[in-house]
Amino acid sequence: MPAMQIDIVSDIACPWCAIGYARLEKAMEALKDDMDFTVQWHAFELNPDPSGDGEPILPALSRKYGRSEDEMRANQAQMVEIASGLGLNFEKLQERHTRNTFDAHRLVKWAGEQGKQTEMKMAFFEAYFGRAENISNPDTLVYCVEAIGLNGDQARDVLASDRYADAVRQDEARYQQAGVSAVPAYIINQKYLISGAQEPETLVNAFREIAGAD
Repeated sequence: MPAMQIDIVSDIACPWCAIGYARLEKAMEALKDDMDFTVQWHAFELNPDPSGDGEPILPALSRKYGRSEDEMRANQAQMVEIASGLGLNFEKLQERHTRNTFDAHRLVKWAGEQGKQTEMKMAFFEAYFGRAENISNPDTLVYCVEAIGLNGDQARDVLASDRYADAVRQDEARYQQAGVSAVPAYIINQKYLISGAQEPETLVNAFREIAGAD
C-alpha cells in the first residue's frame, strides 16, 4: 500500500484551513483501502503581530483585501455555508476578532508529542470559528486542551515557558523559504505541493497521480 505523508501548512485563524482539512478527510476516507496516510501539521501565522487585543474581523478583512465590509460579510457567509455542508461549526465566523496564534501553534506541537495534534487543531478551529473565542488567551487554549483529554496544568506550564517557540519559528521559516505564501498548503511525500482548500475529488485524483509517479 503506497505511503502518503501529508505535511499541512496552516493557521488556526484561517477558515479555509479548517474547510480544507474537512475536504482532505473525505479524500483520505475515499482512499483508505488503497493508501496509507499520515498527517503532520505545521505553523503559519496570518496575523504575526502579538500586540493589541485584536479587532473585529470584518473591518480587518475589508482593509486587508481592499473590499467593502458588505462584500466581506457576503464572502464570510458563503464560507459558513460551505463549512456547514462539511459538518464544521462556523456559527460565529463573522463575530470573531483578529488574533495572534503563536501560543496555539506551540500547543499543537506539544499535543503532537501525545498523538493528538489533529484533535488539538480541530478544537482550536471550533473555539475560534464556532464560538468566536480569543485563541490567544491562555484560558481559552487550556479549555481546548482539556476538551480533547490532555492535561490543562501541563499546557499552562508550556504557555508560561518558551517551549516549542523555536519549533514554531523553524516551521514558519522553512515553509516560507520553500515558497509557501498562502494557506492551506499540502506537501505530499516531501515532494509535491497542493495549494488551497481543494475539493475532495481533486485531492483524490492528485493522490492517485502521486502514487503512480512514486
